[in-house]
Amino acid sequence: MIRDDIKAAQVAAMKAGDKDKLAAVRLILSKIKDRDIELRTESGAKDDDAMVSEVLQKMVKQRRESIAMYETGGRQELADAEKAEVTVIEEFLPAMMDEAEMAAAIDAIIADTGAQGVQDMGKVMGQLKAKHAGEMDMGLASGMVKAKLAG
Repeated sequence: MIRDDIKAAQVAAMKAGDKDKLAAVRLILSKIKDRDIELRTESGAKDDDAMVSEVLQKMVKQRRESIAMYETGGRQELADAEKAEVTVIEEFLPAMMDEAEMAAAIDAIIADTGAQGVQDMGKVMGQLKAKHAGEMDMGLASGMVKAKLAG
């Protein structure tokens, strides 16, 4: 499980005295704990690895946005710190599908759902998120689904 890998990385960073990695790993664990607390009030349990992957992807997205803002603002030292965190976070993410694999998965789901046009995009995206949440970039997948359903 991803959560166990993160905890093991925390222990390894402590033993190695790697303060930067330890801080990033502690931040990851904190965000996962926050999400655990949020899910207590929601109905239905989610697969743990899928939930952790979702949290990690959100963290990477936030850091990439911060990196872009820091670089345009001329704050390279802050951008470098964010890049270091992204590197640590991405260690725990499962391997992402390439575009060919994404296209095949999208085609299979479109066939399964019988989607005919853009009006069925919600159905297709719902299935994609359920089956491939941690394996693909949903922003890119959304564009691909829209293009396939539109023409």
